[in-house]
Amino acid sequence: MTIQLPSVDGSLRTYEPRIEPPASTPGTPFTSRTVFSAAHVVADPYADVSPDSPAAVDWDATLAFRRHLWSHGLGVAEAMDTAQRGMGLDWAGAAELIRRSAAEARSVGGRIACGAGTDQIECGSLAEIRAAYEEQLAVVEESGAQAILMASRALAAAASGPEDYLEVYGHLLRQSAGPVILHWLGPMFDPALGGYWGAADLDAATETFLEVIAAHPDKVDGIKVSLMDARREIDLRRRLPRGVRCYTGDDFNYPELIAGDDQGFSHALLGVFDPLGPLAAQAVRVLDTGDTTGFRELLDPTVELSRHLFQAPTRFYKTGVVFLAWLAGHQCHFTMVGGLQSARSLPHLARAYELADGLGLFPDPKLAEERMKNLLSLYGVNQ
Repeated sequence: MTIQLPSVDGSLRTYEPRIEPPASTPGTPFTSRTVFSAAHVVADPYADVSPDSPAAVDWDATLAFRRHLWSHGLGVAEAMDTAQRGMGLDWAGAAELIRRSAAEARSVGGRIACGAGTDQIECGSLAEIRAAYEEQLAVVEESGAQAILMASRALAAAASGPEDYLEVYGHLLRQSAGPVILHWLGPMFDPALGGYWGAADLDAATETFLEVIAAHPDKVDGIKVSLMDARREIDLRRRLPRGVRCYTGDDFNYPELIAGDDQGFSHALLGVFDPLGPLAAQAVRVLDTGDTTGFRELLDPTVELSRHLFQAPTRFYKTGVVFLAWLAGHQCHFTMVGGLQSARSLPHLARAYELADGLGLFPDPKLAEERMKNLLSLYGVNQ
């Protein structure tokens, strides 16, 4: 059996899908690395909403996907940008997601960390931004989850320089109940975050970031870096205080960063580990045995898919993530919060299908093929 897939030049190419499903065995958490998958939310396809309406979430399917990730030993990074924070999921929806997912994590013994930001306000004074952070931090901590202090669009707009970041983050770290993860999200993911930490120059921004950590090392479990610059991440992690972890958020260079070198390694908090969950878990278990070569042999081939999903405009990677979840049978539809399923082209989605199938990411390859053909037919591509 073959399938006709559209290319970016408008032509059709013939692809032969795999027949056999991959071997996938659930397992316990890892021993050599701490690994989080930033998980997507499943929209309610029957809700009568518009792209401007509050998010309508299918809670059963959303929580079932988190159980899938936990069953493979992965932690869940909840209510992050993969879950469409600031792109369809408002703070009210995110707060409910945090509470529901944290309760589900307790019931199954899964690890969870949740994003706290300021997206209940669009702009404000530094005092208002602190208060917004405090409100969200309280929700995360009351749920029993670890907090991830997300980068704030409001703070990026209001801050006049590095001293404002030092003041806001210092205030939050002093009052946090436990060690948090600090999140540095680059402007390729969110253009509104350009110049974060008070400088457009990344070297200067890094110094401010490190100053925040050095002032409160007991309150920082780790940092999550999403700058798509492997060399910069390596340099940064070598300068962290002892005991502070680096969680890579680099969806282009994650295999080499997780594998590490003779001076250290990165843990992981990645959006691409949403579609790669079982395969990523298998690779990390190989790494747990000390087999770095085997780890790279499993994970290196996934980079082409990840770079495809995260190609510019990078913030629309979420469309490919949800598309692959539909093809894999984790949800019964390809509908997204805010109508974001329209954010990627048919040739982009076709290539994502081809790469994912080649990696053996679909538990039921036949189902994935049928769903891909159904989508193609909606666009007028006859098989």
